[in-house]
Amino acid sequence: MREIIITIDGQQVKAREGISILEAAKRAGIEIPHLCYRDDLTPLAACRLCVVEVEGARTLVASCAYPIADKMVIRTDTKRVQEARRLVIEFLLSDHPYDCMTCEKSGSCLLEKYAYDFGIRKPRFEGEKHQYEIRQANPFFERDYNKCILCGRCVTVCHEVQYCAAVDYARRGFATKIAAPFDRSMQETPCVFCGNCVSVCPVGALTEKAGRFQGRE
Repeated sequence: MREIIITIDGQQVKAREGISILEAAKRAGIEIPHLCYRDDLTPLAACRLCVVEVEGARTLVASCAYPIADKMVIRTDTKRVQEARRLVIEFLLSDHPYDCMTCEKSGSCLLEKYAYDFGIRKPRFEGEKHQYEIRQANPFFERDYNKCILCGRCVTVCHEVQYCAAVDYARRGFATKIAAPFDRSMQETPCVFCGNCVSVCPVGALTEKAGRFQGRE
């Protein structure tokens, strides 16, 4: 594809036509926060933390899945963008356990990082929280869906990399969760316990049993 010129935060950037705004910004050294995106997986635009302003667009757009076009003008750090991102983080924290002191992912948790970056000590919103039983039946990893942010990374890596399709989104609305078919145990699915889902989880929802309390990442 041909190279085009776009403008990001007043900076002219040359990039390959058709790549995402997030990818173009990353190559130009401009950081856009994100939770669900990985450059080795198909973007889902699930978390909406990577939203940016595009001149001419009616709403904020998810930069991980929005392709660039010639002469596009993008703003990644406006008040509107920052308020939207802060809202996303606060909504996620409102249904998240506050056990960072003992969480295996503390220090490498992306939700923790962005809460710190945005100076969020406590979310403004309170309400019903999920109360899932921690799944420990399999011998290799623990599933604590109370910490799950529904980013979809585990689903995508299971489908696209391992080709197992052992987990997917289940239910609707507030009841939405990641689950095996018919909510079975992992031993009853095509799961081969490769650990790819654990490695891509941005929070502490999936952790290896062997490494618990043996030192963080």
